[in-house]
Amino acid sequence: MEYVSKLKDDQTDKLFDAILLLEDQDECYRFFEDLCTINELKSLAQRLEVAIMLREKNTYQEIAGKTGASTATISRVNRSLIYGADGYNLILDKLKTK
Repeated sequence: MEYVSKLKDDQTDKLFDAILLLEDQDECYRFFEDLCTINELKSLAQRLEVAIMLREKNTYQEIAGKTGASTATISRVNRSLIYGADGYNLILDKLKTK
């Protein structure tokens, strides 16, 4: 069964189609550096690191100390891990097997 997102529209479909065409980390850096501000990209990377650390059962204090994320950001990521669309868990499981 295909997941239907609340975000789904033609523009977002095109963005995700473009991302799926990226073949390696170098292409990702080049595309995302043009697409995002440095702060936007760093925020995305930080949230992924927070999700990894939450799954490893680190405390909010440990996560904040290592990543610099606010407790609000950590809480938001934690809610997504528990109640979200399962996107974090999907990719974290794939990263674990890589």
